[in-house]
Amino acid sequence: MDQRNKDSADPPFPGTESDAPRRTRIQQKNRETILDAALDVFSQHGFRGATVDQIAQAANLSKPNLLYYFPSKEAIHVALLSTLLDTWLEPLRRLDPEGEPRAEILAYMHRKLEMSRTMPRESRLFANEMLQGAPRMKAMLEGELRDLAQEKAGVIARWSAEGRIAAIDPYHLIFAIWALTQHYADFEVQVRAILGPDHDPFAEADTFLATLFERLLAR
Repeated sequence: MDQRNKDSADPPFPGTESDAPRRTRIQQKNRETILDAALDVFSQHGFRGATVDQIAQAANLSKPNLLYYFPSKEAIHVALLSTLLDTWLEPLRRLDPEGEPRAEILAYMHRKLEMSRTMPRESRLFANEMLQGAPRMKAMLEGELRDLAQEKAGVIARWSAEGRIAAIDPYHLIFAIWALTQHYADFEVQVRAILGPDHDPFAEADTFLATLFERLLAR
């Protein structure tokens, strides 16, 4: 198979106006293919260990073709992280200040655990970036993430002050939920090795963590 056939996704050349919709669809499809392949590569090898060649191979594209869409490995990584942060914040955004406090906090924990079950690659990508000091994500962490954490910590603090849940540090409660749910994605191999094939770690974790946080929040 020649390279052009392998890269059925060759970047579209300028054409007639009638070609524009097709060209746009191809570009979008190729971007999505590259980002999905890059998610696999980055989650396995980290930013430093990943290469553009590995990503191109995983995407079944030539390196020049890939570089048409993203000029560098860092550009691909930043695009993934930008999308990921928005996804990562959604479960916390849904914590309702007007809801029943324990139900809202437990629902948040369940959403985070389900995200670890369904999005382990994304969790490992995020963890790798944190371990490296978040050089490509620090501004987002100190901006949108911190703003949302402060907002929801204020809600939890109010619930504590009103006596609706136990007195608890709201920030460390949020951190604990992150740590205890993301562990099952980031260390899934370890968890499954210890539990063995007859266990569903996510179902068991769901029950255990619900009991843990129920007791923590009870007055």
